[in-house]
Amino acid sequence: MRVQAFPFATAEVPPRRRALLGAGLAGAAGLLLPAWARAEAVWPTKPLRLVVPFAPGGSSEIVARAAAAEISKTLGQNVFVDNKPGAAGNIAMQEVAGSTDEHTLILGHIGTLAVNPFIFPRLPYDVNRDFTAITLLSKVPSLYVVHPDLPIRNLADFIAHARSKPGQLNYGSAGNGSAGHLAFEYLKMVTNTFMVHVPYRGTGPMLTDLMAGRLQAAAVGAPALLPFIKAGKLRCIATGTAQRLPQMPDVPTVAEQGFKGFEMTQWYGLMVPSKWTKPHVAKFEAEAVKAARSTAVKDKLAQETALAVGNTGAEFDAFIKAEQARWKPVIERAQIKPEGMG
Repeated sequence: MRVQAFPFATAEVPPRRRALLGAGLAGAAGLLLPAWARAEAVWPTKPLRLVVPFAPGGSSEIVARAAAAEISKTLGQNVFVDNKPGAAGNIAMQEVAGSTDEHTLILGHIGTLAVNPFIFPRLPYDVNRDFTAITLLSKVPSLYVVHPDLPIRNLADFIAHARSKPGQLNYGSAGNGSAGHLAFEYLKMVTNTFMVHVPYRGTGPMLTDLMAGRLQAAAVGAPALLPFIKAGKLRCIATGTAQRLPQMPDVPTVAEQGFKGFEMTQWYGLMVPSKWTKPHVAKFEAEAVKAARSTAVKDKLAQETALAVGNTGAEFDAFIKAEQARWKPVIERAQIKPEGMG
């Protein structure tokens, strides 16, 4: 009795069949991989939620949506923005710090990452322990402005005027601990001047009083101020950026006017819970950095007078620590406390 050998046991297996057999064996080998290894290969498995700890509108949402749209193009999943305001960003920070699905992240900000740790006596999370830095997305320039009726053309004029009238000049901000509050306290510290802080509930009402002459000065993000500066309703005496702004090439920086190293910008970056695995962090960081450096994001942010950055997670982490070191003495000197804590 003749026994016929199986075709694939001989050297006469047709090429197409050999290819199919190889694919089948590879697939079977893949099934033998541990579950975690297969999960790493397909992550993310669902849309990512980017939590923004502020109300809709303003610079934070512009930055978040520009980055989310670009990351979604290459990550393989949609990234959607979820606004969660309240308690100076602490509600959102606490929620994201406690998330475990590895599909939830947050838009970090100068306030939540470098200011809140020093103005709140206790926080329900640790900025440096509970989060991993991904990339610094953008810096939003702060501009120092005065009412146009003041006899002030530059920072030197302003300092001389403030020193001649100690405590008689009022500057406004969007509230205690806001970026504008910090910006002016920082300027007061380096210039050794004394002015009175008048906190408001938001930038809008503060600007109304500034343009009406009930306040003399303020520091605000460039997007909100440029229209009023161009209309002659406010006068810009300095920018808080390291270099001059292309939109205002004739206005020198604070550093140029005698205070080397001075920089005051609002900034935004991506943070994920420290529970994320290293492969997921590495994959997301690569896509986020690519997005932040893309022409689409740069152009979108430039329209809002914001500067795109896109550094590495390690560089962003070092930047956060440097900002914490910068703002801690400013907060202590000005005795800044959150709203309602006198």
